[in-house]
Amino acid sequence: MSDETTDETTDPTADRVLDPATGAPVTRATIDLPDADAARALGAALAGVLRAGDLVILTGDLGAGKTTLTQGLGAALGVRGHVASPTFIVAREHPPLPRPDASRGPGLVHVDAYRLGGLDELDALDLDSSLDESVTVVEWGRGLAEALTEDRLEIDLERPRGGVHVGPGEGADAGLGPDPEAGTRRATLRAVGPRWADVDLAALTRTLPHTVARDS
Repeated sequence: MSDETTDETTDPTADRVLDPATGAPVTRATIDLPDADAARALGAALAGVLRAGDLVILTGDLGAGKTTLTQGLGAALGVRGHVASPTFIVAREHPPLPRPDASRGPGLVHVDAYRLGGLDELDALDLDSSLDESVTVVEWGRGLAEALTEDRLEIDLERPRGGVHVGPGEGADAGLGPDPEAGTRRATLRAVGPRWADVDLAALTRTLPHTVARDS
């Protein structure tokens, strides 16, 4: 599976590229996820670097594992409620649970932009009011959610051609399909903006068990 061609340009001062639209620095990493546990493990690992105010945009077909990854993120953040596909609710808020020392981490706002007709409908969700206090994850957000903030983490999940999924709704995307042998998913992480300049995504992906980190 070859990397997609992009219009990003190389930054001569660092091993990075620049976003052609904004000039913001971009870092990339690619990892293979053999099963649902690996997708959850990636979400849990990201919880260690994500903080309140961060935006994550998830892209991928039904059954690619967007909600599965978010489940791992929510569990590691320690938020209230079961993380499920927000398809029919559009947005779910998961407040943080108290830690043993009585402190609280960021909450989780989980959005499904699949049925949103445009930027106006996204604005109507008033995500700006919770963006500073939570990690915001937007499924199907490409082309819309980028307007929320310059700094963001984009994750593309590719499922194999001919892979099996359950169907629309929670069942299709809450897991990687009913057949555990349906094929490895590939996750491409693309961190945009100065917020991510010091985060080594490649090092993070290499620490995950049962996964294969690949050169981007």
